[in-house]
Amino acid sequence: MSGIYIHIPFCKQACYYCDFHFSTSLKKKDLVVEAIVKELKMRQAEFKNERVETIYFGGGTPSLLSFHEIDSIINTVYKFYKVNTNPEITLEANPDDLSKEKIKKLSKSAINRLSIGIQSFFEEDLKLMNRAHNAKEAKASITAAMKHFNNVSVDLIYGIPGASHKRWIKNIETTLSFNVPHISSYALTVEPKTALKKFIDKGVIENVDDEQAQQQFQILLEHLEVADFIHYELSNFGKEGFFSRNNSAYWQGKSYLGIGPSAHSFNGHERSWNIRNNSIYINSIKNEILPSEVETLTVTDRYNEYIMTGLRTIWGVSVDKVEMEFGKTHKNYLLKQAQKHINEHLLYLDDDKLLTTKKGKFLSDGIAADLFLLNL
Repeated sequence: MSGIYIHIPFCKQACYYCDFHFSTSLKKKDLVVEAIVKELKMRQAEFKNERVETIYFGGGTPSLLSFHEIDSIINTVYKFYKVNTNPEITLEANPDDLSKEKIKKLSKSAINRLSIGIQSFFEEDLKLMNRAHNAKEAKASITAAMKHFNNVSVDLIYGIPGASHKRWIKNIETTLSFNVPHISSYALTVEPKTALKKFIDKGVIENVDDEQAQQQFQILLEHLEVADFIHYELSNFGKEGFFSRNNSAYWQGKSYLGIGPSAHSFNGHERSWNIRNNSIYINSIKNEILPSEVETLTVTDRYNEYIMTGLRTIWGVSVDKVEMEFGKTHKNYLLKQAQKHINEHLLYLDDDKLLTTKKGKFLSDGIAADLFLLNL
């Protein structure tokens, strides 16, 4: 089973922390959508032996698309690809785009899952991050979404400068009050070349506190465990039956096709990515040229990627799979490197599965890096 990711590179305004590819000018939106449709047609041969289980509209802000644009993209997927019965079709959306009327109309389309970028229910947090919506719109969008969709996910950000644990707990409790079945939550990170980085460097915004972020992550785990959410991936929590199929496929190393400017693709042995420039993307596709770069993954690359993705999930890293796919030398190296983390109660072995403990979850990326193979 595989997925198709559609990158919509447009936003109403720039969030200070975001380093994804997007434009705040919508002048070329029609042309980008046309190019996305054409790219889907051009790349159908890459997925001729695959069945599409998920279609994911990410960005950017996909909720800026018109219903006609959404339909044209989905219809193209159905026309040129083998799509499973009842695929998961997700639209990322911002609260300010989700009027009651729009949500109702979306519920009658092929979209069957909404991922709403709330981030916080506090005005001061939203202003600090330069979000386009306000707290009232955040609550109204979830209320309306839950009336028309049974599969709704909410995004939250923790570790926001100046946001106390009390405020973070209130964000969690407010989200839980809507009975959403899925929550994605991320630590605020300071990426190079973002407005947030510049403001921190100038002292306009207080720097991110890693210790505060780690404490708020633990608070999140405690509250969501009590609420019967399953922590199936480092940043993702779902009720039984509501894990994101798109996210799960990514973390389990399944193939996916990335369509649109800056979108990444993966087929198990190669990774490719489209150019991060809307004009060049449009012109290239118009001339039937794929504006992408391709990297063939080495055995070491594939081992490292499996370690990184596996440790982030409840499925962990299978020691037997490491031996079967990469050999006994890789298995022995993995167990040797893992031992100190097992001794520190950050990792544990369950049959053949190497998993993070509660203490180790927040540190999983760092632990994975220590298990990476540089040369063998």
